[in-house]
Amino acid sequence: MAKDISLDKLRNIGIIAHIDAGKTTTTERMLFYTKKIYKIGEVHDGTATMDWMVQEQERGITITSASTTCFWKDVQINIIDTPGHVDFTVEVERSLKVLDGAVVVFCAVAAVQPQSETVWRQADKYRVPRIAFVNKMDRVGADFDNCIDEMRKKLGTNAAAIQIPYGSEENFSGIIDIIEDCLLIPKDEKGQEMETKPVPGEYKEKLKKYHHDLIERVAEGSDHIMDLYIHNKPISKEDVKKAIREGVVANKFVPVLCGSSLKNKGIQLVLDAVCDYLPAPKDLPAIKGFEPETNEYEERAVSDESPFCGFCFKVMSDPYVGRLSFVRIYSGKISAGENVYNSTKRENERVSKIVRMHANKQELVEEASCGDIVAFVGLKETNTGDTLCHEDAPIILEAIKFPEPVVDLAIETKSKVDQEKLAFALRKLQDEDPSFKVTYNTETAQTIISGMGQLHLEIAVDRILREFNVEAKVGTPQVAYRESIRNKVSITGKFIQQSGGRGQYGHVVLVIEPQEVPGTGITFEETLKGGVIPREYIPSVKNGIILAAKSGVLGSFPVTDVAVTLVDGSYHEVDSSEIAFQMAASQAFTEGLRRGISYLLEPIMDIEIVVPEDFMGTVIGDFNSRRGKLMGMGQRGNVRVLRGHVPLAEVFDYANIIRSLTQGRASFTMEPFCYKEVPRDISNKVLGLK
Repeated sequence: MAKDISLDKLRNIGIIAHIDAGKTTTTERMLFYTKKIYKIGEVHDGTATMDWMVQEQERGITITSASTTCFWKDVQINIIDTPGHVDFTVEVERSLKVLDGAVVVFCAVAAVQPQSETVWRQADKYRVPRIAFVNKMDRVGADFDNCIDEMRKKLGTNAAAIQIPYGSEENFSGIIDIIEDCLLIPKDEKGQEMETKPVPGEYKEKLKKYHHDLIERVAEGSDHIMDLYIHNKPISKEDVKKAIREGVVANKFVPVLCGSSLKNKGIQLVLDAVCDYLPAPKDLPAIKGFEPETNEYEERAVSDESPFCGFCFKVMSDPYVGRLSFVRIYSGKISAGENVYNSTKRENERVSKIVRMHANKQELVEEASCGDIVAFVGLKETNTGDTLCHEDAPIILEAIKFPEPVVDLAIETKSKVDQEKLAFALRKLQDEDPSFKVTYNTETAQTIISGMGQLHLEIAVDRILREFNVEAKVGTPQVAYRESIRNKVSITGKFIQQSGGRGQYGHVVLVIEPQEVPGTGITFEETLKGGVIPREYIPSVKNGIILAAKSGVLGSFPVTDVAVTLVDGSYHEVDSSEIAFQMAASQAFTEGLRRGISYLLEPIMDIEIVVPEDFMGTVIGDFNSRRGKLMGMGQRGNVRVLRGHVPLAEVFDYANIIRSLTQGRASFTMEPFCYKEVPRDISNKVLGLK
């Protein structure tokens, strides 16, 4: 069926937050108030609609992003609920890539937490407009003003309240709307209806102060409001709302709302704000990419009439329909049964079915159009990050760059019967999760799985054992070390074989040097002149380097932060082949690592520790003993907040350690920060050297 809603009445939004800020609870209320569901599920009961995986229900956390569609008033809202735990930050990354707006949920007690900063940076990266919702206003220690203050200081955002709480902590009972100048109080426990009352007298002065702050900050991005403000002219509600929307769409302003999702307060107002302030697809610039053959800049207008263009941001296996490819459609239309062109893989694929998702449930649709977020059934070659388009109008959109894993784990089957099942399970998990890596260590004859943290791998192993019914033995988590080089070297690689008949000949000269910017990874370029190596062999040279970089020369760890330039070489008209150049490049790269003096890198974590004052000295002493570097200290209510950097190798099982040090009263969160050189004595220990 054709879409019966206009583009200006469509919102593609994500719900993002630090873990335990109330993100899934907020989503659950949104679905209830929009009548998508008729019974509110709770995270703590394992009944939340969007947390459909067994692992999510057991742990009470969101692991995978889940999408759904609902309607509020006359607006269609496509929602993606994302994980809050740092180990699953890739789910947030790929969701933000395709969203037009986001609701960022903050805890009124903890304010801006480490993962809050991470998701905010991710939203900045993709220029996603945002509104902020300060949740848990009913909790002891809730501080609305502090949340806004931390948003401005830590996130560097131009944020201002458009609501203020009526009461706080256990006395939180309603919301004062700054723009409408009224008090809104839920009529019943579920908060389905709101009673509008005048603002109580004791809040009049406070309201005036917040209104003044709102106008000042909105005026920064609105010439009209600034003119009225300077000349002391009246500013209407309509003018303010229009200026807020313009500021949000332009990423110059963030309106802040408040409430308590668990107590059913404030969610309808969040839905109103989504419709009023977050952009429709047509409010944003045209999608940009490049033509695959010419590499020329391409643009697609946001319209059903434009040639079809979509981006695959997620792949998932469904036990009933098979492989689901989640696609955001940026332009044009597509019907079930039509062919699409994967411009990334340069393959034609057939879309057998199109489904609209509601968590793990599907609704068949005949057609999808510009602005839709749907799942395609039947695509065999399409992976996360691939562009889908019409073959006659090819375009490639910017792919998603995923972070390197930091934790390794050895896994092996108990019997040969399970080897095939394990291989199948690992292929499926890799297909679904680009941050999950699988390698084979030839020295130990072990399969190594790598991920973003201990919890990430724990969930993967749990799925392998239960979902795929594999009997396997699992080792202990290990640090995912990397190798790099100190010096620039020029190295020649030759691969020559002659054993009767056609021989093999490949000859390359590579310049290998450290990257100027850490975290750049492996880069390749060529500066050949005069056709010394035919163009068709250059991709093979690159493939040989990538293959060799998977295993370094020190401890067979992957190589990173190395720039490789192909500067010279030669070929044989008869004996040269793609495999010969791949082997020559691979051998040259490996020898270059030896001559360039390889060294070991380790993952460094950005950590935040929340600790009572009484235990601060003990925690700091222990932290320093773990090669930690304290970067700052702050206060949050009656507890201290420590921020610092620490090697991952030193904080395995840190949850139990800090619990023991503080009688269970401290907590921490951490996320990957960077890779740094390992001290020589520790490097020797890791490598088994004296």
